[in-house]
Order: sequence, then C-alpha cells, then structure tokens
Amino acid sequence: MDEIAADYLRALQETLRADPSAFGLYETACAAGERLAGVLGSLAEDGARSENSLIARLVTEVGGDGGTLADAAVRRGLAAAVRDVLGRHPELDDVMGAGVAGGGFAWDILCDLYQVFFADLVGEFLRSVVAEHVQLAVPVLVVADPEGRIADWVAEKVVDLVPNPCEESAEAGELAQAVGTAESVMDMAQEPTAVLPKIAEKLVPGAVGKVLGLITEEAVGDEGAVA
Repeated sequence: MDEIAADYLRALQETLRADPSAFGLYETACAAGERLAGVLGSLAEDGARSENSLIARLVTEVGGDGGTLADAAVRRGLAAAVRDVLGRHPELDDVMGAGVAGGGFAWDILCDLYQVFFADLVGEFLRSVVAEHVQLAVPVLVVADPEGRIADWVAEKVVDLVPNPCEESAEAGELAQAVGTAESVMDMAQEPTAVLPKIAEKLVPGAVGKVLGLITEEAVGDEGAVA
C-alpha cells in the first residue's frame, strides 16, 4: 500500500505542476491556511472546551462552506489535524477537560496544529481521489482503501515539508539578536500572540507549494520523491 500511496502523491503533484489551478486545490488550501493563521491567536487566548468543540470551531471559521473536493478536504483535514495534535499532546485533553475560562492553548501545540493541517489536507484530498476515482494527469492503479491508509501515509510523508511557525520565529529571534537592530529588538519584544499568527500567514504559500509539489527544493521521501 505504501508504494500505491506514493504513486498517488506523485500523480497529484505532477497534475498540479502541469496545471497549478487543477481542482482549485492550491487556492483553496492557501485561503484556508490564511484563515487558520488568523484563528491561532484567539485559540492561544481562549482555547476550546472539548475536541468536538475545537473541530466545530475550526470547521466553521477555517473550513468554509464550499462544495468542491478541495473544500471538503480542508474540513476533513482540520478534523484530522485536531486528532493528530491530541495524539502528540495528550496534555491537551486535560486543558480542555478543565473547562477553565480563558484557558488558552500553548503555542507549541498551535504550531503543531498548523503544521499537520497542511499535511492532512493533502492526505484527505487523496482520500477523495481514491474513493471517487478522480482522474489525475498520471494513471494510477485504482484501489479500495476503506481504512484510509493512503491518506495517513501521505500526511506522514509530507508533514516535515511544512514550516513550523514557532521554529521560524525562534530562528528569526536568533537572527535579530545577531543583527541587533532597533527594529529587530522591537519585534522580539512583542507577545507571541501578536507575532506568530503573522509569521504563520506569511508561511502559507510556501507550505502549500511544498506539500503539493509545486516547490521542489525538498523531496517527499525516497518513494514519493519529487523530480
């Protein structure tokens, strides 16, 4: 199944390289990523009371109500990202379970949510491609994948291509210290809630371009390598 998943990922990337507007996926993913970046600050302040309420909020504020395959992949990608982040950060259950007003999420959790969302979006889009036999530019073996193994494999394969806003901010801070300009010092003094959403928004086009194979400096593993 891994080889088949790699074939699907490669076929999607080649389809988008031939026509970046295919399926409206790039534009839809960028728009959703920008909306997600805008929501991060409020989640840092307010959090959510449960997994279901967090998913519902993200689907409402980020997912939109479009009816295309790309729109549906965004909404499913958000739900998958929440589940993935809960797996990475089991302490999040306690934060939400406490139900304390003003109990926001830590930024390392939110940066992980941002990062895995783009990977899960691609995986969920390919889940639809497999289920609905959507034609790609490169022929791919038609398979049944009721357990979603292709989506999971793809998400795991591309997640490291997505820049993490917290890590990017830390690197920028180190550079600012080295440069030592007044503007850099002022930027470093800002609260994370003011700085990180802006960084996350700026990273969106590159993040989407990388997971969709439109930016090819990095390869998607050995099996799903981007030429």
